[in-house]
Amino acid sequence: MKTTLELTDIQGDILRAYGNAYDCTAYVFVTFSDAPSGRASLAQLLPRVTTATPWASARPSTTTNLALTAFGLGALGLPAAALASFAPEFLDGMAVRADHLGDVGPSGPTHWQVGADERAHALITVNALDTEGMDAELADLHHVLSTFDVQVVFQQRANLLHGAREHFGFGDGFSQPAVQGVRDGRREGGGVPLKGGHWRPVAPGEFILGYPDEDTRVDRQRRLPAAPTAPLGLNGTYMVWRKLYQDVALWRRTLRSAAEHYPDGDEHTLAAKAVGRWPNGTPLATHPDGPDPAYDPHAPGANDFRYADDADGFACPLGAHVRRSNPRDALGFEGKRSFRQRLIRRGMPYGTPLPEGSYADDGLDRGLCFVSFQASIVRQFEGIQVPWLNHGNIFGVGRDTDFLLGDVTGQGGKLTIQGPVPFFLSPQQAFVRTRGGAYLFVPGLKALAALARA
Repeated sequence: MKTTLELTDIQGDILRAYGNAYDCTAYVFVTFSDAPSGRASLAQLLPRVTTATPWASARPSTTTNLALTAFGLGALGLPAAALASFAPEFLDGMAVRADHLGDVGPSGPTHWQVGADERAHALITVNALDTEGMDAELADLHHVLSTFDVQVVFQQRANLLHGAREHFGFGDGFSQPAVQGVRDGRREGGGVPLKGGHWRPVAPGEFILGYPDEDTRVDRQRRLPAAPTAPLGLNGTYMVWRKLYQDVALWRRTLRSAAEHYPDGDEHTLAAKAVGRWPNGTPLATHPDGPDPAYDPHAPGANDFRYADDADGFACPLGAHVRRSNPRDALGFEGKRSFRQRLIRRGMPYGTPLPEGSYADDGLDRGLCFVSFQASIVRQFEGIQVPWLNHGNIFGVGRDTDFLLGDVTGQGGKLTIQGPVPFFLSPQQAFVRTRGGAYLFVPGLKALAALARA
């Protein structure tokens, strides 16, 4: 199943991460005052949009990418028939599906800073090498937007933390899918598990529309996955954006208290058991007793591990976060029950870190801006969020929710650390709370130009 990706038409930061290449990121949500001004602003922004084309030499000082909500497409005057060709969950929007996602109580849309209403029409993502470059780029962007009467409804700045960690202290983004047609060295451990310990890359249509997906591989008619009407769907993808507040003090206090009764380690060990990796990224599946100090997440084979030979969870607990979010072959059938739920993740932490060793909340806002790209929100993002993270029955852990995220419903739950004598972490409160979110569509460059031309 050969295919060539149109990199000049695919927006950047989807197939190739900008993450560690840029210290600063800004997420700018805007609303269009009317269709003509919205289309005019798109035409003005189009030359700024970064594509997936490899950089010939040094990386640019800034990058810009653009995504639209269903409300935004409607505000641009997209005909109803064309709008109806988009996926139903995208048309619903994240706020409508909040109950289904588990965004209830303190994580419900009434507490969101963005995405709870119809004002968020587009998301402009800006990356910059440093703070000064970001300040200048945002000032220029705001000037351009004001020229076309496009209003900024929410802006979130984010920054790479020391050691590329998130606020709970763990390295993030190691387990990315290997995509056919993209040479990034992620095939071993990032693709589809095969017999004999081998892997193959995932079909590109799982992430970029207009290309064969995994269904196409076995379809005698070689039909492509469903996509919005032409030219909107070609080289586009669906984007999930979520602002997730992290209660770092509560996380630390909970683990410190539990560690007083844990005979096999301290609070840092318990944190690794809950996550499924040690802070530097070393997988528990290969190093259950401690991290590899020389672990390099970018080295060939660093992500090449499975769970089938740890069926009892003695190395990596059955309910550990990374095992739940990417079960690999843990669900049996050589990984065939889980490889269709892969995501390309491009998140960035926001806020200043809570000082090391502090267990008291300082009242500051900090957390993660979660970003994922997928061809199907309902199968991929929601397929992970709901049955795998919010419910545990498929992993044999009953009603236990993912311990890292915590339980916003207040119904309790636990993490079982398997062993000769099991240890239980219970109950977990809400360590992570949703503070905003949106389902978006990232058009290709030709589609953006078509939208700008009405």
